[in-house]
Amino acid sequence: MGSESNLEGLFLTIGLSAQKAKETVTNSLLSQQLKLIIEEANKCGAASEENGNLLYYLATKMSPQICNRSPLIVSYVTSKKLDSTQRLDAAIAYAMGHMKGEFVVEDFEEACGIGINVSPEEIEKVVEDVIKKYKDELLERRYRFNTGLIMQDVRTKLKWANGKAVKSEVDLQVWDLLGPKTEADKAPKQEKKVKPMKDDKVKNKNVPEVVAVNGTDSCLPDLTISDMLKTKTHFHKPGENYKTDGYIITENTMKLLEEHVKITGGSVLTRFPPEPNGILHIGHAKAININFGYAGAYDGLCILRYDDTNPEKEEEKFFVAIKDIVEWLGYRPYKVTHSSDYFDQLYEWAVKLIKKGLMYVCHQTADEMKGFNPPPSPWRDRPISENLHLFEDMKNGKIDEGAATLRMKHVLEEGKQDPVAYRIKFLPHHRTGDKWCIYPTYDYTHCLCDSIEHITHSMCTKEFQSRRSSYYWLCNALDIYCPVQWEYGRLNMNYTVVSKRKIAKLITEGVVKDWDDPRLFTLTALRRRGFPADAINTFCAQV
Repeated sequence: MGSESNLEGLFLTIGLSAQKAKETVTNSLLSQQLKLIIEEANKCGAASEENGNLLYYLATKMSPQICNRSPLIVSYVTSKKLDSTQRLDAAIAYAMGHMKGEFVVEDFEEACGIGINVSPEEIEKVVEDVIKKYKDELLERRYRFNTGLIMQDVRTKLKWANGKAVKSEVDLQVWDLLGPKTEADKAPKQEKKVKPMKDDKVKNKNVPEVVAVNGTDSCLPDLTISDMLKTKTHFHKPGENYKTDGYIITENTMKLLEEHVKITGGSVLTRFPPEPNGILHIGHAKAININFGYAGAYDGLCILRYDDTNPEKEEEKFFVAIKDIVEWLGYRPYKVTHSSDYFDQLYEWAVKLIKKGLMYVCHQTADEMKGFNPPPSPWRDRPISENLHLFEDMKNGKIDEGAATLRMKHVLEEGKQDPVAYRIKFLPHHRTGDKWCIYPTYDYTHCLCDSIEHITHSMCTKEFQSRRSSYYWLCNALDIYCPVQWEYGRLNMNYTVVSKRKIAKLITEGVVKDWDDPRLFTLTALRRRGFPADAINTFCAQV
């Protein structure tokens, strides 16, 4: 109790509110990271409310594998050289990109824009130029125009400009152009249905098209979520993946993006990728609305892809129920795909990565690999020829289940080393039968399936943020099209159970009757209780 009180007191010294300090203490990893950063800042007597927000931000973003750079980055914060979250992000990105290479302070400072000061006059001039670009749209739509587009353009031209100063100047110049808001500006906006994409926009038969739902010609129910996603999110445009922070650019990136745009016709293409090991719950409704909603907001397309890589827990009834629920919510994908559709290609790519020395067969047990500090694999540097031979043995069923895995030579942001790409399971698959006894993991499969299907925006929940580096690493290691991963917050609810694993246990132990037991918050249960689909969609939009 005393140590928690001491930590709260320490966090208050950098300007955190009492409530925020208390919440931070409950997160052991974050609180220890923040404690170390504050102590580092105090070595030069500089931790204060003035830089407290930046120190806290650094604590939330600092990855374990670059903790050795923490003293340097903290010193730049306390000396006011890193004076914004944007510069901090650049500092962290540079450190992440030079974990193994040479860390050059001069290059680090250049990457962070240290010493670059953008004057109010420069901001005023660039804002003026950008507003001229959007003038006609501004005059037409007035205060309904998304000024975030203007902000984005200005920040592209003036990377290190102060965000508040830019926002203030944009608001001022927009007001100068349009004058005060009229009654018409304040009136609620009428919702419009999103029209389907025309056939001539689909350049490849493998890319889905929009199909009418319930007699309408939209891939979206008539909900505000489409407008919200269009105005509140500022994702990259299709084909402009390279403009996204953290996106890795290789010598072939631009060529691959050009080919990608030719295939998709420059359209937004998303996917909803559920695991068919249970019935969808209220949290999945948010994911469905985001993926189908974002595609629909831009006259785009959405695929329903079953992530069926674990035959141990998958059942046919779950495949049927998932599609049924998606359609009940008002969405119907043109194309339904499965990760198993690509098992042959995924295997060929695994062999290619072994040949490049980027994967190896390991005999550590699951328990030995658990946690964030497991002992390094003694088989990490075994010869390529031996890895190829052993992986072939894994595929042919010559190695016992649990006796070997195929691992990637990569460190995740959270510090976890060499995630597993393939494991052995002597179980038949519902679609491929007995063809395979090795099955790929999420870490290996997801990004590669996104690449194969030319997904433009791969949207997933925040817990997969720590997988983003492996997502980019795998695509670039294979020199294939690399989508952009965007994360959003999970939908959590109190006083109920939504975990599929926990619900399955409740069913097994007879606490509830089945997945549609009306006491549950699965979507089939909510439907059975009488909740209309529109109520659930509206709830997701409001969240």
